[in-house]
Amino acid sequence: MNEKNNFYKKNLDLKFGVVHIYASFNDTFIHVTDLSGSETLVRRTGGMEVKADRDESSPYAAMIAAQKVAEKCKELGINALHIKLRAKGGNRSKTPGPGAQSAMRALARSGLKIGRIEDVTPIPSDSTRRKSGRGGRRL
Repeated sequence: MNEKNNFYKKNLDLKFGVVHIYASFNDTFIHVTDLSGSETLVRRTGGMEVKADRDESSPYAAMIAAQKVAEKCKELGINALHIKLRAKGGNRSKTPGPGAQSAMRALARSGLKIGRIEDVTPIPSDSTRRKSGRGGRRL
């Protein structure tokens, strides 16, 4: 009985935040808010961590940004995170960029507990016309 109570006590002192990871092929944003999503606690991007423009979306930049976010979260007393992962979506790419995986990995390895992981990429039921030329070979 006592062990069961200890288990619940451990879970009660978790303070959750929501980390919104937006991974496009040009940059990776890691944005931590409170549970309602109304107040920003920390925000870092891959572009804030590296000098070269071409490296903004790289897994390395995302990892460094995630480590800094995790550090700041611990300072603020947040020890558990729900992850909301988002790609460009709409009528553009629906697959997350290269920084998404490494950002999630870095957050998990930093000692923060991970609650739910959710994909919130906007997917249209019927989209507007995609930006590009007419597809196919013209004879």
